[in-house]
Amino acid sequence: MSVTTRSTPYRALAAGAAFAAAVLATAVVGGLASAGSASVYTELDLPVWAPPSWLFTPVWTVLYVLIAVSGWLVWRASGWRGAAAALTVYAVQLVLNALWPVLFFGAGQYGPAFAEIVLLWVSIVAVVALFRRHSVTASLLLLPYLAWVTYAGALNLAIWTAN
Repeated sequence: MSVTTRSTPYRALAAGAAFAAAVLATAVVGGLASAGSASVYTELDLPVWAPPSWLFTPVWTVLYVLIAVSGWLVWRASGWRGAAAALTVYAVQLVLNALWPVLFFGAGQYGPAFAEIVLLWVSIVAVVALFRRHSVTASLLLLPYLAWVTYAGALNLAIWTAN
């Protein structure tokens, strides 16, 4: 498929909607798993550097937009086939992203959640590297996500060891 074919407004809109839907599904799973978790979170033995519970929603909203846009930019640059490996790892990290709040907030399994967030972190690093081959901008858009998951992983470990 040529860049011209991928660039048609209909295809670009459909692909953008597909990325938005995939990321929205990830957010919905995470949101359902963590519904009502603010009270549980505040009752945990938290490190002094833990963010307030209200901060998670706006941070994740921005990150999810960046995640969707980055995937769409890679598709625009190389198409589904041209970026198959990168987009497959991207899909894997979305699944891992959705699973973490299920383990941490939904099940209260802080140890398994930490192991899972390490896998998520590795998958994000892989996506950043793979996306860079197709779009430097897409790769850079994922760096705040990587930074936040790094912080969340450290927080997860601190909560696991303290609780």
